Amino acid sequence: MKNKKIDKAAKKPKSNKPGSLPYVWSRIRQRPLAMTGLIFVLAIFVLSFISPYTLKYSWETIEMKARYQTPSLTHLLGTDELGRDELARILYGAKYTISIGFISTGVSAILGIIIGSIAGYFGGKVDNLIMRCLDVFQAFPGILLAIAISAVLGPGFTKVIIAMGISGLAGYARMMRANILSIRSSEYVEAATSINCTTGRIILRHIIPNAISPLIVQMAMGIASAGLQASALSFLGFGVQAPTPEWGSMLSSARSFIRDYPHMCVIPGIFIMLTVLSFNLVGDAIRDALDPKLRD
Repeated sequence: MKNKKIDKAAKKPKSNKPGSLPYVWSRIRQRPLAMTGLIFVLAIFVLSFISPYTLKYSWETIEMKARYQTPSLTHLLGTDELGRDELARILYGAKYTISIGFISTGVSAILGIIIGSIAGYFGGKVDNLIMRCLDVFQAFPGILLAIAISAVLGPGFTKVIIAMGISGLAGYARMMRANILSIRSSEYVEAATSINCTTGRIILRHIIPNAISPLIVQMAMGIASAGLQASALSFLGFGVQAPTPEWGSMLSSARSFIRDYPHMCVIPGIFIMLTVLSFNLVGDAIRDALDPKLRD
């Protein structure tokens, strides 16, 4: 009888712990819109890498006889002013827009976590100095600060990541600081201090892991705005430059033809909109999974 009870207990599925990765994944799977958004982003990102090997036309192949073609069976999304295939350019350019969104958000989050941890843990003059510096950063709109930094560094993939990473760190730093202030006096932090744990170990092993959940939600939501901001910088000439087919750069090149050949502007705009929407849907699902107030 005991063995049967043990077998039943072993076969009984374990419930996912709230906040864990399996729990978050299970909540995302319960949201059809979030799953649709996730599949769309993953599909676009994968296709961006395999498109040079699978598509008939290359994104850089110029065919002057095929200029300004509207979507057809030959060119599914039409061609641009140089006869280049729009589908190939859209798929190839996706890697830049999505990569900039992911990497710049990661840079902002890492820098913000470090700065916010230092400010929140030490407090006093250190906290005051860091917060006043962050006030200066947040006195400017994020896109304006990114434009200013890009103007100094110059255009390019790496430089736009640096510009966007710096311009977005203040929000993460402030949130991290607020979280640390709320848990700095917790019992487990006091216990770690009482056994002479080093400051770095306390921050890395005890404080950051318990304060990072809200930042994960902000990162998930921030990727969408970062991708949109990357396209805006490229559109204004501060991001990835032509002939590289980043979506914002494609919009900038096509704006002169919007009246006669609107598909050249509409198609990149639709892909930007769908990608931002997809990231927002996934971010909403992650927020709902990690926020205790929104759990069933």
